[in-house]
Amino acid sequence: MGTTEPAPGPVGPELSGGEAAHLRDLSPRQWKSGAAAWLGWLFDGLDMHLYVLVAAPFVSELINAASPKDPAVGYYSSWIQAAFLIGWAVGGGFFGRIADRLGRSRALTLTILTYALFTGLSYFAHTWWQLLVFRFLAALGIGGEWAVGAALLSETWPRRWRPWMAAVLQTGVNLGVMLASLANFLLAAYPPRTVFLVGVLPAFLVLWIRRAVPEPEEWQGAKQVSGSQSGPGFGDLFRDPIRRTTILTLLVCSFALTAHWAFLFWYLQHLRNLPDLNGWTDAEKSQLVSKAMWLVVGTSIAGNFLAALIARRLKYRRAIAVLCVTYFLSMVATYGAPRRHDDMWYGLMAVGLSQGVFALFTMYLPPLFPTLLRTTGAGFCYNFGRIAAGLGTVLFGLVSQVGDYRLALLYSSFLFLPAAVIALLMPDVPDEQPIGPLAD
Repeated sequence: MGTTEPAPGPVGPELSGGEAAHLRDLSPRQWKSGAAAWLGWLFDGLDMHLYVLVAAPFVSELINAASPKDPAVGYYSSWIQAAFLIGWAVGGGFFGRIADRLGRSRALTLTILTYALFTGLSYFAHTWWQLLVFRFLAALGIGGEWAVGAALLSETWPRRWRPWMAAVLQTGVNLGVMLASLANFLLAAYPPRTVFLVGVLPAFLVLWIRRAVPEPEEWQGAKQVSGSQSGPGFGDLFRDPIRRTTILTLLVCSFALTAHWAFLFWYLQHLRNLPDLNGWTDAEKSQLVSKAMWLVVGTSIAGNFLAALIARRLKYRRAIAVLCVTYFLSMVATYGAPRRHDDMWYGLMAVGLSQGVFALFTMYLPPLFPTLLRTTGAGFCYNFGRIAAGLGTVLFGLVSQVGDYRLALLYSSFLFLPAAVIALLMPDVPDEQPIGPLAD
């Protein structure tokens, strides 16, 4: 089956894009859809970063290592992170397909239940491979939630607000990461595994979503006119007229996400093992790691809105290229030479600002694909990059000296350069237009 969709029937206000002029003009169902997507992303950020914060001490405990600096700790912890990122990729495609067939709201509840359940079960891991399995399964839900939440917001809120919507939605992830850091900070005196119990909280969100959040009219209309229960299939992503878009999206996401996740995983391990922290207690190191993450995440929130402003001026693909280059330059400046922990703060702030590039993917990718392939296409293409990111986390870690991951961070940053070039080759969103700031 091809990807061409029949002409739609009568169009309601939300099916036509919900082009409200002011926030006060939004309908109750638009507010509910926006809240569901944002809260889903908030808990995404919480659950995805709990492991990163405690990887070294927790894996050290699981393998009975003498110290978190044992090379075996870096080896096994990187494979656990690789499994997580691969699970994220699989979940993006799997739950994206479910969302296109069964609906956005239904799929959203399944993704949240999945990552809440298996994040909580990580507390009970007693071997490194058990933790790997739990993180893989939790990632299925996290990857699926990214695609479903992005499509839900894209289909219900005004199209001309998309860059600002992307910035706001990405702040949900940022604040979720900060909550994870807060949990780690407050629980620093407890065993590292304790933080995973916090990851069960998102399950309570499901009760509200199933009761209050309807399916988008755009999805319902496309489903009705398709005349089929299944609609276009996965293979249509690699057929005309969207094959070129699919391939370019896969490439730019693979390069950018590999570099990004290499930073997200290794910068905290590198910070924890710096020579000037010798003599610090594990609790003191955990608190420093939390402060560093707060700094990066706090500046990345500002970076989300900076990215939206750049996209307003340059359009998405050029803005993505510019921010990939700034991310590269920021990492080179931070990790180009050995530094003490108190000499890295400005570099980490620059990296955080550059991370706004990933907010742009949120609203840029879904409209590139037909409605009944939207979450399948955006979810698969964006999250497929995490398979490369997972393998890259391991490979870049292998090139580093024991306990010193500066070279892994430095070498991985060069992947942002081909990502920038490929971004310039991607298409503009069909209805993309200059964006003004949100009205009151």
